[in-house]
Parts: sequence; structure tokens; C-alpha cells
Amino acid sequence: MEIEQKQAQMIEHFVKQASSLQGSSLVSLIVQVTSHSSLFAFSEILAVPSVLELQGTDYAVYIDLLRLFAHGTWSDYKSNASLLPPLTPDQITKLKQLTVLSLAEINKVLSYDQLLEQLDLSNVRELEDFLINECMYAGIVKGKLDHLRRSFEVQFAAGRDLRPGQLGNIIQTLDDWLNTTDNVLLTIEEKIKWADKKCALNTIHQKQKAVKDKVEEVKKSLFNRGGRDFQALDDVLFGETAGLMDYEEDRTRTKRRRSPIY
Repeated sequence: MEIEQKQAQMIEHFVKQASSLQGSSLVSLIVQVTSHSSLFAFSEILAVPSVLELQGTDYAVYIDLLRLFAHGTWSDYKSNASLLPPLTPDQITKLKQLTVLSLAEINKVLSYDQLLEQLDLSNVRELEDFLINECMYAGIVKGKLDHLRRSFEVQFAAGRDLRPGQLGNIIQTLDDWLNTTDNVLLTIEEKIKWADKKCALNTIHQKQKAVKDKVEEVKKSLFNRGGRDFQALDDVLFGETAGLMDYEEDRTRTKRRRSPIY
């Protein structure tokens, strides 16, 4: 966040300057911004009307130079060096830093062999010094150097300016990601509903099992007491009225058995 805020402040400053300059003065500003040790975004400056007016003039190559720093790499410069102004040492360092950012956009593990070739460096010690001093200390990347595996593991990399037409691809990628996220959320909601239903059924089953276990426990208890208290089981299962009915019936039968008195 700190580097982004710093970038925004510098870009605003240079855009204001570029809007008030023309010709050779504007060329000097382009050299300044492409050499600045803390500036890594150039699209806003490239879009300033006075900068675009350099197209078709003797200074047109400086628009190409600014486009190179916005979107290109050190390899791009080497391939078109005859068509571009010569670079100062600070500009070379800046373009190599931007090259690391471009590589980090594609892969999160960068091999030393790839970096040595793309940055035009001669040995691993020089490469590791560049990554530490010019990239990590500058705050544009964070990562781990693996000397044994000869690789650089990228944990963070600052973004570069978008190429023309790249915004549409990014929007499409974000739309695809949102659709995938929506589908995942629907699946999660269905799983939650299924789990809630399963939990409710388990609760009912546990209650039914508890009642059944209680009945079996009472039956076993009465059986172990020799069947003398089966009336208690009736009371438990059918209520006290069942026992009362049996008692009244016994009294009636007893009365009927009495012999007549003469």
C-alpha cells in the first residue's frame, strides 16, 4: 500500500509537469521519469496530450521510449536499440527492474537461468545482488532466494501498466472468477441445508432410541424381580387406570362366588 500511494503522488506530480511542457523540455522530463528510482508506472504520463503531440516530430522516439518503459522489457530494448535513444545507467537498471516484474506476472518461481538470460547478467552472485538491492529493497517484489535450487520464489510483485487490449482480458477473467465463486457458494448452501436436515433426523432418531431403551430397561427390571411388579409396567405403559380396572373386576368375581344363605 505504501509503494502504491507513493507511486500515485509521483505520477500526479509528473503529469502536471508534462501538461505544461513542450518539445525538448518534455523530452527531458521523459528521460527523468524513466530514470526515477521510485517510479514504475508510466501510462498516465503517456496519455498526457502534450506527450502525444510528440508523435510525428523529431522527438517521436521518446514516445516509443516511454511506451517501452510502460510495457516492455530489457530484451525488447535490445531487439530495437537502433530505433530508440541510448539509455543511461539508471534507465538500464529501471528497465531490468520492470523486466523482473513482467516475469513475476507469468510465474511465481523464476529460475536463475531465465533471469540471467533476460537481465543480461553474467553470474549468480550478480543476479542475487540485483534481486536484493534493486528489487526487494526497492519494495517492488518480495520473495525467497533459493541458492541450491537456483530459483527465486515470488511472494509479491508490484503490477505494471496494462498493455492496450489487456483490460478486456482482465475483465473477462474477473467475470469468470465471479461466476465460479457464485457456483461454489450455491454448492455450499446446498451442503448446509443437507447437513441441517441430517442433524434434525439424527435428533429425532436419538429421542426415539432413548424412549425405546427406557422401555427395555423397565421390562428387564421387572423380569429380574420375578414378574411380581408387572402391574408397575402397566402403570408405566398404560397409566394408573389399567390397574384400577383389573381391581374392580376381581372384586366383582369374588362376590359372585359366595354361597347363598338359608
